[in-house]
Amino acid sequence: MYGFKVQKTNESCSHCGLRFEIEPGYFYAAMYISYALNVAEMLNIGILTYLITGKLDFEYVWLYIVTIIGGCLLLAPFNYRYSRILLLHYLSPKIKYNQVYDN
Repeated sequence: MYGFKVQKTNESCSHCGLRFEIEPGYFYAAMYISYALNVAEMLNIGILTYLITGKLDFEYVWLYIVTIIGGCLLLAPFNYRYSRILLLHYLSPKIKYNQVYDN
């Protein structure tokens, strides 16, 4: 899950043959989606840390930094995959649902 070869995206769909990277550099736009996901995760981890500890003093700033950065590192593969999936889903008019591929 965290290796470099595991994070490789297939070039085309094994069922329908759709080429995922529609044009060179297509997935650069996924960085913006990944950034939005990362900001939402950082906010949620920070709020969850506050709700669990109840500490908001300056002396606990390292607790927040460590938990937020650790959470972002743990969720990096999730961001990588789902930012590309969301980009393909919302910006690719060619992708349509087909019941033939459900099985």
